[in-house]
Order: sequence, then structure tokens, then C-alpha cells
Amino acid sequence: MVRRANHGNPAPAREVVKTDAEWRAQLTPEQYQVTRQAATERPFSSEMCHRFEPGRYACACCGELLFDAAHKFDSGTGWPSFSQPAAADAIAYILDESYGMKRIETVCNACKAHLGHVFPDGPAPSFLRYCMNALALSKTKD
Repeated sequence: MVRRANHGNPAPAREVVKTDAEWRAQLTPEQYQVTRQAATERPFSSEMCHRFEPGRYACACCGELLFDAAHKFDSGTGWPSFSQPAAADAIAYILDESYGMKRIETVCNACKAHLGHVFPDGPAPSFLRYCMNALALSKTKD
């Protein structure tokens, strides 16, 4: 993930490009703020943190499959957390040095929606914690 943040991400399977007006019309104000302006929702503000039923999670903006519930875990952080994405090219990584920190931002590789960040403190075998904004995700029906 650090290598990809520094040297480039794989091309997405598809690209979704919309105008700012189109995103604003499609998303709630809160979703727009998180996904298109890289805001962060309040911790523990979503029921999604505590739900662990089978299923998949897609990008709330474009519907691209991002995560499988089989890799969801309770990180105790207040945001939905996953140990790996659904596919190697689902997520793009960007070096984030805001607020005096060095982090890796995660975005949907198809539409570039801000999702959250990934940290190296997750469970085995990946040891990664994809800490996502629930507003950036939608649970899909299987």
C-alpha cells in the first residue's frame, strides 16, 4: 500500500467521472462531504460498525465492490474496519500528510471517492486495518 501510494496505483477496471453538480445531486450532504471533500464522520455514528452479517460493501458513490463482510472486524475505533479489499484493484492509495501525520488515504479506484485510511495494525494474515467511513459505503444485497 505504501509502495502504491508512492509509485502509483493499478488502473481501475472502470472509471466513473461526474461533475461536482452531479455528485451533489446524487449524494446526501453528509456523503458528499465525506466522499468528495475527504471529511471524516464522527466515530460510532453508524450502526455499520456493529453489524457483522454476511454481505458485501460497495462504494456509495459509484457502486464499485470494495469489501466483503468476511473480512470485517471490530477494531473498537468507531468506524467500520476490514482487513482487506474485495479485489487488488478496488482501492487506490494516496499518501496523506495532513494534520502533521503520515497516513495512507484510501479512495475508490473507480470514482476516487474518499473512503478512509489504512493502517498496519489489523489482524492476521494481512495485519492491515482499512478504517472506513460508513457514509462512503453501501451494503449490497447478495
